[in-house]
Amino acid sequence: MSPAKAFADHLRLAVRLTPNASRDGIDGLDTTVDGECWLKARVTAVPEDGKANKALIQLMAKALRLPKSSIAFISGETARKKILRIEGDPEDLMKKLDQLLAR
Repeated sequence: MSPAKAFADHLRLAVRLTPNASRDGIDGLDTTVDGECWLKARVTAVPEDGKANKALIQLMAKALRLPKSSIAFISGETARKKILRIEGDPEDLMKKLDQLLAR
């Protein structure tokens, strides 16, 4: 299972975010009992006024070596589970995501 789905011009990435963490980071994958797969991420920012969401975009942009403007929310801006839209070549983005998770 993969938390990412490729489309013609972008990738959709399912993320489970933990705010108020001791450090920023990506903690691998999490699979629920019903088979959903999520990328686990944590940020030190608090979940108010969109601070944790901005920190998540900054974390993902840095990890995938992309501009922050290429990442946007599709859903979940006020929830722990979020869907991100990442603009770019889906094949290239999948390779970057695989390399990130292989660490």
